Amino acid sequence: MVEHPNVLWFKEIGRDDVGTVGGKNASLGELTTYLSGAGIRVPNGFAITAHAHRHYLDSNDLVGRIAAEISRLRGGAPLAEVGTAIRSLFERAAMPDDLAAAITDAYHLLGSESRAMTVDVAVRTSAAEDLAEGALELPQESFLNVSGPGELLAAVQRCFAAQFTDRAIKHREDRGVDHLDVALSVGVQRMVRSDLAGAGVMSSIEKNSGFPGTVVIHAGWGLGETVVTRQIDPDEYTVFKPMLSDERYTPIIAKTRGSKEHKAIYVGSGGTRIVDTTDGERAACVLTDPEILTLARWATAVEEHYGVPMAMEWAKDGRTGELFLVEAYPAAVQSRTTPAQLHSYRLTDTGDRLVSGVAIGESIATGRVCVLNSPDEIDRFTDGAILVTKTTDPDWEPIMERAAAIVTDRGDRSSHTAIVSSELGVTAIVGTGTATAALGGGDAVTVSCAEGDTGHVYRGTLRYDRHEINLSDLPATRTEVLLNLANPAAALRWWRLPADGIGLARLETIVADHVKVHPMALLRIEQLAPVARDQVEQLSQGYDEPAEYFVEQLASGIAKIAASRWPAPVIVRTSDFKTNEYARLIGGARFEPAEENPMLGWRGASRYDSDGYRDGFALECRALRRVRRDMGLTNVVVMIPFCRTTEEADRVLELMRSEGLERGKDGLEIYVMAEVPSNILLAEQFAERFDGFSIGSNDLTQLILGVDRDSAALAGLFDETNPAVTQSIRHLITTAHALGRKVGLCGQRPSDDPEFARFLVRAGIDSISVTPDSFLAVRRNVAAAETEIAAEDSLEWAD
Repeated sequence: MVEHPNVLWFKEIGRDDVGTVGGKNASLGELTTYLSGAGIRVPNGFAITAHAHRHYLDSNDLVGRIAAEISRLRGGAPLAEVGTAIRSLFERAAMPDDLAAAITDAYHLLGSESRAMTVDVAVRTSAAEDLAEGALELPQESFLNVSGPGELLAAVQRCFAAQFTDRAIKHREDRGVDHLDVALSVGVQRMVRSDLAGAGVMSSIEKNSGFPGTVVIHAGWGLGETVVTRQIDPDEYTVFKPMLSDERYTPIIAKTRGSKEHKAIYVGSGGTRIVDTTDGERAACVLTDPEILTLARWATAVEEHYGVPMAMEWAKDGRTGELFLVEAYPAAVQSRTTPAQLHSYRLTDTGDRLVSGVAIGESIATGRVCVLNSPDEIDRFTDGAILVTKTTDPDWEPIMERAAAIVTDRGDRSSHTAIVSSELGVTAIVGTGTATAALGGGDAVTVSCAEGDTGHVYRGTLRYDRHEINLSDLPATRTEVLLNLANPAAALRWWRLPADGIGLARLETIVADHVKVHPMALLRIEQLAPVARDQVEQLSQGYDEPAEYFVEQLASGIAKIAASRWPAPVIVRTSDFKTNEYARLIGGARFEPAEENPMLGWRGASRYDSDGYRDGFALECRALRRVRRDMGLTNVVVMIPFCRTTEEADRVLELMRSEGLERGKDGLEIYVMAEVPSNILLAEQFAERFDGFSIGSNDLTQLILGVDRDSAALAGLFDETNPAVTQSIRHLITTAHALGRKVGLCGQRPSDDPEFARFLVRAGIDSISVTPDSFLAVRRNVAAAETEIAAEDSLEWAD
């Protein structure tokens, strides 16, 4: 090998060669050399080295002329003018003969592997800053479907010129990087015929929250450029990493079918073009479950090898059915929140909602709307304004950096807007559909992403709270402090909180927010009115049977919540809608009676063994069984709400057993809500049937005192500290503990009232479950109560 080779094969390089071949090529070499043993396939190829790039610059006397143009830029010349002038220098330059020969020889050798005179290749730039800057990685150029030596040499020359796009120039100027110090390399890699199958990207970490326990895969039909450049709404698959090594499980905790309206295909030997996908392609998943798991295992192996979260591009060859990794680099984790510090946002005002879309992050921002159609309108933008546009690409980033918030018509969580806004820490809502038409320039608005998966833009400047949550000085407690969570996205958002598990995950919230359809409507679709039937058929399109839509969506929501706390217990309460709430679901009105007092009506356990809902409850059980048995998330504890009698309890437990959820089998625990006075009075009998109790203090107070908890006129009588309530709680704890059963309480009162927390600790409560924004207050209240009680007990012992 010569001292400074122009070309190096992937098998000759590794991660230590970033200065020679750049981050992307070094990573491909590392994968090729060290991870083939993990079954990872990487298409063969070679790197045109940084030495070759400098040789090209020197041979064409470009260094001095480029430096002169940069001096003009620093003297005040427009960036666009300087960039155009530098790139024109490359257009007039010639490839040195020795470099052209080295590239051509390597290309022919690559083709000889398949005994072909020509071979289709991908040509990509690989700058030395890629791995060094990680989250600030600067995308460069890619040329796909390059065929023949002539096309290859032209593509390499265009890659060299890509070092001086306007954005690349600004990127380095902003960071004080000398433009001619960047070691630019070019990778040449055999193309995978994904035009006949599919391709996409994946990350070994959940980028939006920084949750490390999942691999997230995005997939589209055809070549990967539509996914990489976010031109389509791709499929999204989420895999729980801790279960990947156990062949008993299929830990795909979420599958979302994207619309995938378009795909990129080859056009002869001249390039690629975008075409519409078929109805069948849009309705189908790009990858099978085994393929999803294979890619997830590869992502995990790559992450373990590098020791940092990684992003990867993958492709499937439609001729052979083989999967390949075609690129790997450090993931730009969107959440920059440190483990020791979080922020909580909460609107304290109400206002008119103007538009809604996908919330990126969890923050809130206010400002005046600035609607722009093009990044060329940057002069119209004022720092701190709300950027509203159809969509963004890298050219928008100088404006995005200055915005208080960003709202777009198009996009999803994998879009350019979503990724870059999260990297910048800017509040963003994407995919609103109508923001550019609905929001007026100059109007004051509030952009809120603090209300779950859906973000809202409100008219005017609304008040909101922003709390800093510091996790570095939390006191230890004997009493467990758990979280109340029902939103799967929120579960991942709060994974850093050092809670002891989840004490209440409301299944009905997942149904309302993610499933949206009444389960009986999916089972009795023929009984629905035409409008409801059309809605159900559209939502369940692509499923073998409509009911499978309910099971998969519900299982996915439960699994995300359970994964966020693995292996700590996650108590999932089966549905506790009231009839008026069930009726609001799609198709629900057909199956729900009108009740004068739904709070005391057909709810909770009474529904599960009734003719009107028994089959719906079976779907809930199927979803829970899938999470525990198929995905392996055995930390899920099932809880039955509003169980009035022991006879109801027996019937529900038998139904669950018939659906594969048998108490004690495979470690399954089943709890009951303690919210009806009969649960207290018959605590011993309920304890024989259940593994634990969770006190629903609102309903329990309501029913013990006979006070409607929603009545403003009786608000002064609704008191969870009333002796009738506290004596009931104390009696339940004492009775349950005597029989070896745990007791928890889920409610807001312990965070608002330190004395109530002290009472619960003194009574011996095992756990207290609260909303995430109350976690710190409750933890400190509990710790203080435990310290006071210990001191009192010590004094009593001394006396």
